[in-house]
Amino acid sequence: MAARTPTTRGSAFSWRILGAVVLGGAIGVALRALLVLPVAESDSWIVLPAVTLAVNIAGSFALGVVVGLWDDRRPLARAFVGTGVLGGFTTYSAFAVQVGEVGALAPVTGLLLAAIAVFVGLVAAALGLRIGRSAAGDPARREPPEDAE
Repeated sequence: MAARTPTTRGSAFSWRILGAVVLGGAIGVALRALLVLPVAESDSWIVLPAVTLAVNIAGSFALGVVVGLWDDRRPLARAFVGTGVLGGFTTYSAFAVQVGEVGALAPVTGLLLAAIAVFVGLVAAALGLRIGRSAAGDPARREPPEDAE
């Protein structure tokens, strides 16, 4: 049996955190639905993936800001906004399906969408993280990658 490694975050489960994530997730999904549903039946095969891409990039940026701004200082707010709202708002799984569908019709466009999602999403998250840390007054602070949402 492997020994447990102590963590700096304390208990792994909290009913308050779970409730914050569930409530935030419902809000995030509703926000995404407000943006995606009006274009879901578009005649253009690229509109829905483009909107989903924009949602994911905006969510990556916002999550970077949240993580940079709050770090471990506000776990309930971070769970609500970061894991809940932004986790529900973004959807890389739906985007993967949409890219697969686009790729079947136009392979180069599908590959471009996937590359843009990964590259621009990373840049947006890094920019948001930098802005959040600057707003928190600690731009040099680093969080271990396993602690990010």
